[in-house]
Amino acid sequence: MAVPLRNTIYEKIKIAGSLTDSELSKALIKAGISIPEDEFNKILLNLEIYGMIKVTWLTKDERRIEISEKEEDEDEIERQNMENLEKEYESGFPGVGQQEEEIQE
Repeated sequence: MAVPLRNTIYEKIKIAGSLTDSELSKALIKAGISIPEDEFNKILLNLEIYGMIKVTWLTKDERRIEISEKEEDEDEIERQNMENLEKEYESGFPGVGQQEEEIQE
């Protein structure tokens, strides 16, 4: 069973940590994988949409590609902020919380 090209490209990026698109292309050619530029760009776009990589432009013709790091601390802080916003919003409607409690009983 063949490994999908997207997985191979992701593994190359993961091993390198951070590299340019030309370096990645050369690494793929060295590994015996030759793909058209439009398919290469499509795979990079899909990986970026899935949140697996981050692509930034260095120059007009060169991009930096790196693994997208998900930080758990930011998620916890964001969750707490959302809870506070919900509480503030609900406090703007006095008596609504009491009515919901009476309905549930």
